[in-house]
Amino acid sequence: MNRVYLDHNATTPLRAEARAAMVAAMDVYGNPSSVHAEGRAAKAVIEKARGQVAAALGADGADVVFTSSATEAAALCCAGRGFHGALVEHDAVSAWVEPDLPVNANGGVTVTDPAASVLQLANSETGVVQDLPEGLALSDMTQAFGKLPLAFNWSGATAALVSAHKLGGPKGVGALVIRRGTDIAAQLKGGGQEMGRRAGTENVIGIAGFGAAAEVAARDLAEGRWDRVAVLRDKLETTLAELAPETIFVGKDAQRLPNTSCFATPGWKGETQVMQMDLAGFAISAGSACSSGKVRASKVLTAMGYDEDVAAGAIRVSLGLETEEDDVMRFAEAWAAKQKKFHARAA
Repeated sequence: MNRVYLDHNATTPLRAEARAAMVAAMDVYGNPSSVHAEGRAAKAVIEKARGQVAAALGADGADVVFTSSATEAAALCCAGRGFHGALVEHDAVSAWVEPDLPVNANGGVTVTDPAASVLQLANSETGVVQDLPEGLALSDMTQAFGKLPLAFNWSGATAALVSAHKLGGPKGVGALVIRRGTDIAAQLKGGGQEMGRRAGTENVIGIAGFGAAAEVAARDLAEGRWDRVAVLRDKLETTLAELAPETIFVGKDAQRLPNTSCFATPGWKGETQVMQMDLAGFAISAGSACSSGKVRASKVLTAMGYDEDVAAGAIRVSLGLETEEDDVMRFAEAWAAKQKKFHARAA
């Protein structure tokens, strides 16, 4: 069976350039906090990657603080701050905020006090893209980074979260990007690494991979490679609408990530769909990967006003740069056939 991977919002394959940078960094054995030549060599690897991430994100002049993940970066920025947010935020962010910002039927969020609020740039489940208000305290840019043209310096946000493994880098590396001069209290205290904001010896190998992946992701974006993916996503939805007209497409009238399609069949559990498609050779998801295995309706769709039957019957298909048209068409036909059987049993 030739498997088809359609879960790129959960994680992406490691880019060859990231792998090469990581292998090279394995031979740089000094501690980056040491002042001798070996330590300076390790520090140079980190600083090169810091510059690559900043340039790719359009964050020149901002501070890039490397962490173990975007989740840790969220805690670093949000802990004890009392920020406001919406239920559509990723769990890594919503765990720290008051979820009281209103969400409309297309997934748009209204922010009334930007300086005390967080707002994701793009939703991992629906792909819906937000308009960021000037002076926003924090934006989760994890899903948008590398897929959408953006510049942190022009985003209006004071801080942003990003993650390596969402754009072809290794797992276990993320960053908090923050405007220079902004006060952030360290949550991990000790040696004073990362400008005193995140103690602990840096993951030199992973950071090297993050930098290389970010640089190549920016190049792919500039070359328009995601435009082809958007065409495939639209073709997927058009085909599904023809083969399975009962399908509900989420956020279709909103601006979305070019690779993301979220659709639902009321009564057909998302988890069941994921398992059936896995057995058929397709990797998809029923929401964000961090929520996988939890039998519950999507809080994102519930916040958008969908009833629980629809929210529990939603799945996400997220394409990658290497996804082919044949992959998309094979999935559409296989999924529509499964949906037809579901309706026949339910009748």
